[in-house]
Amino acid sequence: MITKRFLLGRGRDLLEQDDVAALEGAVTSVHDVPPRAVLSRRGEPVHSSTLLIEGFACRYMDDREGRRQLVAIHVPGDFIDLHGFTMRVLDHDIVTLGTARVATVDHEALAAITENRPRLTRLLWFSTLLEAAMHREWIFRLGRLGADGRVAHLFCEVEARLAMVGLSDGGRFLLPLTQSDLGEACGITGVHANRTLRCLREEGLVTFANGQAAILDHARLARLAEFDPIYLYGGSGWAPRLD
Repeated sequence: MITKRFLLGRGRDLLEQDDVAALEGAVTSVHDVPPRAVLSRRGEPVHSSTLLIEGFACRYMDDREGRRQLVAIHVPGDFIDLHGFTMRVLDHDIVTLGTARVATVDHEALAAITENRPRLTRLLWFSTLLEAAMHREWIFRLGRLGADGRVAHLFCEVEARLAMVGLSDGGRFLLPLTQSDLGEACGITGVHANRTLRCLREEGLVTFANGQAAILDHARLARLAEFDPIYLYGGSGWAPRLD
């Protein structure tokens, strides 16, 4: 099933079978994408949205001198550019981090869903609101935490999101980031990211090498990161409003 990880752990069970069928039927193509391939460029019109099936992607922006800032990381199950349906043009670039598999959904098909399937429309809307919540948390992380807290927070968040879709075995997971990528996501240099990773490793909190991450002490890492997963809107006993 192409959409099996969409909202998994965060309302997936609320999708009715005909909604799943409609979402699957809206997919126009599935294809593999190589590492560091651009999925969408800033300022270019978009006519479809992309569901990430496998692999990782990121959003980024460049300053006038070409220095890059990662503003989001996407994991399997994410609708990467769903908001492009209404915005038509994105204000940032989207690129794969490693080899990825993506599904494409034309905006005409999304228009038909929004006109005929209110429950599914609300869940698609909910997925874009989740992205907004994560953006707010990233602003907090960059604005209020030191380098060690920023890096710790990123690892806490990615692990929590991967656990929701069954891609973390309790703390070990794939993450195809370079140290330069990590620095660009945390507002520090690649050299500073390297020093920070070494400190976290020596403290017995995290190891990260060759795209393999392992959280060694969840509780201590979360305290350092001031990480509270409430903004991810997962867990039992909670569900988005669909009526």
